[in-house]
Amino acid sequence: MRILLVEDDIDQVAYLKPELSKAGYAVEVAHDGCDAAFMIEEESFAAVVLDLGLPLKPGLQVLAEMRERGDETPVVVLTARDSWQERVDGLKAGADDYLGKPFHIEELLARVEAVIRRHFGQASQTIQHAGLALDPDRQLVTDQSGKEHSLTGIEFRLLRYLMLNSEKVISKSQLSEHVYEEEQLRDSNVIEVYINRLRQRFGKNLIETLRGQGYRLKG
Repeated sequence: MRILLVEDDIDQVAYLKPELSKAGYAVEVAHDGCDAAFMIEEESFAAVVLDLGLPLKPGLQVLAEMRERGDETPVVVLTARDSWQERVDGLKAGADDYLGKPFHIEELLARVEAVIRRHFGQASQTIQHAGLALDPDRQLVTDQSGKEHSLTGIEFRLLRYLMLNSEKVISKSQLSEHVYEEEQLRDSNVIEVYINRLRQRFGKNLIETLRGQGYRLKG
């Protein structure tokens, strides 16, 4: 899953980005409101972590502009711990959740995961489809027989995105965007390799190939 971290504090970014990546997210970063607004409008993200105190364009304006043009991407806003007015303004502008600074990384991860699940209509923390149960915290899958399978980082990102978009046709370019971070090599042939690995583990009929369109997780 690809998310955008919008934060002008370089030290915060240096801490948060590796933690978010370790949790299975492909993380892009914007350091000011103008870059954030451009990236959100031009690219696709599963969620945005948005600091409200940004240079060039306030985070609240970035959020308001998103909602005005109908962008429903989940947003977790970061606010000063004692600024209740910021939290109220953020929620009124369309934020899905908020977190006051300073915060524990575990709470941020839980809130990001929760808003993404809600966006995709998943109430449970465990993502289930076709007899598979994906545990995001441990990055493993329990199959129909109850056997647990550990996943590599790319396998986890790929399967999570397919499960959240079950029975939708997902193109290679969409999968690539949500598996790799911007600076990483995005080779569509590598996606095929990981699709085949998942088929070998969980059944060749689990993921359907639609020639010229992409892939679809079958029920």
